[in-house]
Amino acid sequence: MKFATRAIHAGIEPDPSTGAVMTPIYQTSTYAQTSPGEHKGYEYARTQNPTRSVLEKNLAALENGTDAICFSSGLAAQDAVIKLLSAGDEVLAVNDLYGGSYRQMVRVWGQWGLKSRFIDMYTAANVENEISPATKLIWIETPTNPMLNIVDIAAVCAIARKHGILTCVDNTFASPYLQNPLDLGADIVLHSATKYIGGHSDVVHGALIVKDAGLAQRLHFLQNACGAVPGPQDCFLILRGIKTLHLRVQRACENAAVIAQYLAEHPKVGKVYWPGFPMHPGHEIAKKQMRMFGGMVAFDLKSNSLEDATKVMSSTELFTLAESLGGVESLIGHPASMTHASIPREDRLKVGLTDTLIRLSVGVEDVEDLLEDLDNALSGI
Repeated sequence: MKFATRAIHAGIEPDPSTGAVMTPIYQTSTYAQTSPGEHKGYEYARTQNPTRSVLEKNLAALENGTDAICFSSGLAAQDAVIKLLSAGDEVLAVNDLYGGSYRQMVRVWGQWGLKSRFIDMYTAANVENEISPATKLIWIETPTNPMLNIVDIAAVCAIARKHGILTCVDNTFASPYLQNPLDLGADIVLHSATKYIGGHSDVVHGALIVKDAGLAQRLHFLQNACGAVPGPQDCFLILRGIKTLHLRVQRACENAAVIAQYLAEHPKVGKVYWPGFPMHPGHEIAKKQMRMFGGMVAFDLKSNSLEDATKVMSSTELFTLAESLGGVESLIGHPASMTHASIPREDRLKVGLTDTLIRLSVGVEDVEDLLEDLDNALSGI
């Protein structure tokens, strides 16, 4: 089946008891057993839930995996991956990544003896040079948040495999519609399904997708043992969102391409970050491993003025000033004080994340209206 068909049908069957076309919300904490240990495959809702089971099958199909493991948030999913490691192990992570990922690696797991180093992964040779005997996990985010850098997934995963190192790709910015890291050699794909997969800014959710049965078993164990599971209504909302994933992401990508070009030509705008530009250093890799260039755009103002940046972000009407991304509505944000505030300023500046950087999550509205909204905001500075 092609992607759109899988999004709508994979893992989904009419409810056997009623014929309901939409997967029911099984709002139950426990299940009746005919005798001790004899049941219909469900014992306790932390361990299994029918709504969650359908979603996990659907997500696995979207990423060309064999199993998916759902969590209550993207960071809960990350937490499970890191729990595959032991004290003394090292994570090599890309140096431009979501602030919450950085915070968990450094401030939570650092106190338990895990070391995290944040490196330039934009050339595969540099990754190989940075590997140490303690390196047990390589953490890739591509496109990165918020600078929209591109990591060559296949090249980095090939190096990791040669050294016997586990790889996890945070595929949140791309979504399964644009990029499938398991096909490029990754061991684990992570999604904050809150974003493009859910797509309507109404649910918090996370997921891991794998191909290896042994790895799936370990992650399902952690899902059950640590308990950071999503509720059935959350799973229902994610299933609902997935049915239009291909339509939403395609429209967001088309809109983002127009907006990126508009910003690049605007006299008050400085640098624009979007991997669809031929001059972007990761453009050729993005063309190779992505189907389109994504719905995220970031830019600096020529004035480099925080006052001007604040005025722009506070003046838009259709672009809502808010955290998160990937919804049908357009959002505008300030990474330095919002999504990446937990990263030390000196580390942010090293990767180009200035105090005046503005990040856009381009939605699916009519692009002419979005352009007018940005034009009005920029005219005020």
